[in-house]
This record gives sequence, structure tokens and C-alpha cells, in this order.
Amino acid sequence: MQLKRLTAFHSVARLKSFSEAVSQTQLSQPTLSRLIKQLEDDLGVILIDRYHRPLQLTEAGRFFYEKIDIILKELDSTISLTQKIAHPPDTLNIGFVPSVLYGLLPTIISRLKQRLPNLEVHLKDISSFKQIGALKAGEIDVGFGRFAHNDEHIYQLLLRHERYVAALPNTHELAGSHDIHLSQLQNSRVILYHQTHLPVPQLASASTTEAQNTDPSLISEPLLHLFAKRSALPHHTTSVSDIQLALGLVAAGEGITLVPDSLKSVRSEQISYRTLIHEDATSPIYICSLTTPTHPAFTTLLEVIYAIYEERGITYRRVI
Repeated sequence: MQLKRLTAFHSVARLKSFSEAVSQTQLSQPTLSRLIKQLEDDLGVILIDRYHRPLQLTEAGRFFYEKIDIILKELDSTISLTQKIAHPPDTLNIGFVPSVLYGLLPTIISRLKQRLPNLEVHLKDISSFKQIGALKAGEIDVGFGRFAHNDEHIYQLLLRHERYVAALPNTHELAGSHDIHLSQLQNSRVILYHQTHLPVPQLASASTTEAQNTDPSLISEPLLHLFAKRSALPHHTTSVSDIQLALGLVAAGEGITLVPDSLKSVRSEQISYRTLIHEDATSPIYICSLTTPTHPAFTTLLEVIYAIYEERGITYRRVI
């Protein structure tokens, strides 16, 4: 079965249009039609309903498309990785979540470029969840995120845990306090910002509000999970799309939030950052790359990270 026939069908099926597939593949419509007819003859089944407008796939065609979509994406990834092995890139594409950028990432990149002066570094703001797909697609070479993943194609290391601090408006009654217990924040409106959530057990009773209020393991939102572990779920919450918006609302006096310690310089003239009594209220920092092959600069990057942690007296988990 020829690859050309598979890609012709895939293009038409994905776009649901012969004319759009012609534009994308640079093949003529007669050629596309011939390739798909040859594929159908190979399989002995009809894949496209040619008598329906707009274009539709048959039941067999929908099944076949779903399967070859996975295969062709895997093939594209394999080709890209093979080329990287043969011709190591001189560019390192780094994906990161915004909270990491406010920490040591700029220093890490600066030190890396000192070690590898010919290396060009590109940065891309991308959520922890989306980093996995971006690594597989070759859009990034390394990702810095806050959530663990379980994927056989991804090599992920826990670098360290960063403590959360409470971000409070300067007018908040606890703005001058230290070692705050989360139960003291229950009556404040808590602003949530995580787009990636924690995994939760697949239990039949997990959907009930009562169960969620009593079992922290059923709370998937990371900040609420921290509150639930102390039996201190807040009475009011607001959700926003990112951490910057959350801090903007705090600065405006619209609520409080919890952020990693490295963000306590953001809007510090409007926000009071206060320590929490809970030493285990932390946000992990992970680095991830493809399992094979890793970027040639990956080992040097880890060495730079560990050196900076040592200089700053930061507790971390060393792998190399």
C-alpha cells in the first residue's frame, strides 16, 4: 500500500474537500481521485461517499482515517527525529510556563549561552499539558513545567519543589502577618489560574459535592487541593486564564491567590506576599524532553541548572 495513496486520502478526509486538498498537496484533482480510488481497491472498501454533498466519509472511511491519522503523525515525528540525529540542531527551542520565567529561567539561559556561545535559544510560552504534544511534534526541544506526565516517549525530571506564598492585597487584614495557615484565608475570595489539573481517582462517587468537600484526592484544581488537604476549602473562588491575570485581580483588591515564591517581586508595590506555615505547600518544577533522542545541549543545560542551584543554596534532586 503506497504512502502517497494514504496521504492523499488523509488530506481529503481531514479537510473534507477535494479542492482544499488540491491546494494543500499541490496535486491535481484527477490525481487525488485516482490515488484514493486505488487505495479503496487495495482495501476492497469504499472510504468516501462521493454522492453526498458536502463530502462525507463512509463508516469504514471514518475508522480508517482515525487510524492512519495516528500512524502518519508518528511517521512525521520519526522522520523529524531521524534528521535531528543525523544533523544535530544549533537551536534550542524551550517551552515554559509563565511562573517559571519569573524564577531562575532567564539566569539559566544566560549561563547556558555562555557555555555554548554558538547555540541559539528560542522561548515559547506553553502550558505544561501542551508541552508533551509540542515535544513530539518537534515544536520544542525542552519543556519547563509544573505538572508530572506519564508518557513513554517523554523523559521528565523533577528539578525541585518551590514553596507557595500567599499573594494578598495590601489592604487585606493579613497583609502584615507571617506564617499564615490556609484556614485563615477561607473567607477571602481565592483566585484560581491553573489550566492543567491534578489527576483524580475514577470513583463512582467522585462527582458528588459532599465527596469533594471531604476527600482532597478528588479535588483536581491544584490550589483548591492544597486548601482541601487542610480541610479549609474557600467559600468563594474566581477562575482566570493565567497567573498574571490572577495577580492583577489581587492588586485590584478583588481577592487573594497562592503563587510560587519566585513571583513575589511581581506588583510588589500593590501586593503583600506572605509565607505559609505549611512547608509541604509547594509547586514542583519539572524539565522534560523526548526520551530519544535528547537535544545535544540537554546535558549541558542540566549541568547549568544544578550549578545555579548549588550557588543559591536551593535544595534539588540531582540526576546527572
